[in-house]
Order: sequence, then structure tokens, then C-alpha cells
Amino acid sequence: MKKISFESSAEPTLGVEIELGLVDEKTMGLASKFNEVVGRLPEEFGNQIKPELMQCYLEINTGVCHTVAEAEEDLRSKLLLVQRAADEVGVRLLWSATHPFSSWKDQKLTQNDRYEMILNLLQDMARQLITFGLHVHVGVDSGDKAVMLCDRLMRHLPLLLAVSANSPWWEGRATGLRSHRSKIMEALPTAGMPTFMRNWSEYVWLVKHLIDTGFINTIREIWWDVRPHHNFGTVEVRICDMPGNLQDTMAVVALVHSLVKALSDEIDQGTYQHDCHPMMARQNKWRASRYGMEAELVDEFTLEVMPVRQRLQRLVASLWPAAEQLQCTTYLEQMLRMAEGPGWADKQLQLFEERKDIAEVVRSLTARSRIED
Repeated sequence: MKKISFESSAEPTLGVEIELGLVDEKTMGLASKFNEVVGRLPEEFGNQIKPELMQCYLEINTGVCHTVAEAEEDLRSKLLLVQRAADEVGVRLLWSATHPFSSWKDQKLTQNDRYEMILNLLQDMARQLITFGLHVHVGVDSGDKAVMLCDRLMRHLPLLLAVSANSPWWEGRATGLRSHRSKIMEALPTAGMPTFMRNWSEYVWLVKHLIDTGFINTIREIWWDVRPHHNFGTVEVRICDMPGNLQDTMAVVALVHSLVKALSDEIDQGTYQHDCHPMMARQNKWRASRYGMEAELVDEFTLEVMPVRQRLQRLVASLWPAAEQLQCTTYLEQMLRMAEGPGWADKQLQLFEERKDIAEVVRSLTARSRIED
């Protein structure tokens, strides 16, 4: 197979990918109308407003950005285009990590060779992937550092999941989890927490082994919660649910950007590679998926059990110098405001208690997240 080379990034550049559901404006159920929406968009956005596995949702990507503000402006301009196109075909955009009541069994596959190959390989595990996430890319200067960052980010992943958790529903039922999406993703054979690796060479060996033995078809089928991305020269954080609006999404993006920058600087100054036992991270991830913003996470060093809100405040304080360098302190201030109220999953459950109609929950979510001109 072709050599896997890491296209290094000299700066901690930023790229953001958001996945949004398409829902019918009348029924609020998922609508397989990607082609109708994208057909009304200018052709130059074809590589940045993309189909997903099923036709009931889409992905919007930024270009290569240098600040969170730049990424926000990029997303906002594309969201306005998509929103107008969706309005024309009777569709609304859903900012949630699962749809509250539509069934995965009723959705239509996007017709292309890659998705058909994935479906053939994963069967119902793929058909159930009607989930919507936030992916954040941060530029890294070497493959070895990208691998080290994956290891060092592991202990922070549960916190990122807790603050973004926004999928309490599945097929019309409250699951009892705040992030049901994370459990669906974990069912995939190459998803969930990454394995520990020592360097880029070990990562390349692993990828080649998986492809050569027929376990995966391409490197793109490694869906870990955090992974190196060799073509972009980034570390890609993939654990987050899709938050409920653009403002809170950019706060999570700023937290990731600052965290990767701070950890990268630590590596440059010299550090021991591993700093978290995998079982500690897995335990905390379960707590985050179960309770979201109300979770209590175990400190990997002191073994102290600490509420997410307190842990988030401490992390933000430690990241403030990095955030100042990246010009995103106002976004971290929004993250602290998020920590003072209910998480998005709890907001969805509260809406149901108020409306007693799950379709009206979706209607309210789509209305609250609309982008204003």
C-alpha cells in the first residue's frame, strides 16, 4: 500500500466539522433530502458541505483557520447558505447528536462506493449510525507528536464528552444516558478510545496490519475518539456530541484548540509519554455519557472524585495562557457560562417535560439554533 506520511503543520491551525440532521418542517422527523438541499448551493462549496452515510444529515467543514473567530465566521457563512436552501425544500437543521424519535431503520443510504463498502462491512452497525458529532482538527508539527497528543488527550476526552453531551433520546425513548451517541459509536470495531502507541511508526504499522488483514478497507475507517489525521497534519478530536447551537459549539472548539496547544507545548518542553491508565479514561467516559454535565469524574492522579463543573473550571484556568496566545479567551468565558447551567441533554429532557410532545422538542431545538443574518 502507499506510504502513509504525516503532512506536518507548522502552526496549531484549526479546522472544524459539524454534522447536522435534516428534519421535515411539518413532522419534525428526519428527512432524506440531502440532495435537494445541496442542489441549491453554489458549486464551490461542494468539498465543504458534504453528504454523510445516510441522506438525512450533512457535514459542514471549515477551511484551514488560525483562530476560533475565523472558524466561527467560516461556519456562519456556510450555515446561512445551507439554512436558506433547506428552507426552500421544507427542511430544518437539527443541532443534536441523535434525533429524538426517528428510527434508523427508515433512513436512506447515500449512494457512493465508499458508503456501500462500509455498509457491506459493518451491516446494521453502520445502518444505526444516525448520529451527529463535532470534530475538531488542530495542526501538529510531526506524526510522532500527533501520536503522543492522542495519548495525552485521552484523560481529557471524558470531560469534552460531558460538556458537549446532547443525545438523551433514541427511537422515541429517553435512554437514561446524556450521550447515547457515544455508545452507538463504541459499537464500531475501530471506534472508542484509541490504543496506546509510542510513535508514528507504530501507528503506521497498526493501520497497515488492519488493512492487510481485511479488518478495514482504508485508514478512514479508524474512528477513534481522537486520532492523527495524516493528510491534514492534525490531531482530530472526535468524541464530542453536536452541541445545541453555534455559540456553544465554538466554546467547545476553543477548549479543544487551547488544550491541544497547551499539551503540544508541554511535549516540546519534555514530558513522559503516558499519563493516564486506559481504564481510568474508560471509567470517566462512561460517567460522562451517563450523566453529562452532572457527572463526577475521577482525577487520574489523586483519585479524587470531582464534579464536571469544578474540573472544567480548573482546566479552563490552566489553559488561559494558551487561549490568550490563540486569541480565544472570550470563547472560554462562554464555556464557563455553559458550566453554570444545564447541559444540552438536560435541556432536551426539560423541553419534553414542558411540551409533553417529542416532535415539539425537535421543533423548539431547530428554532432556537437558527442562524440570524
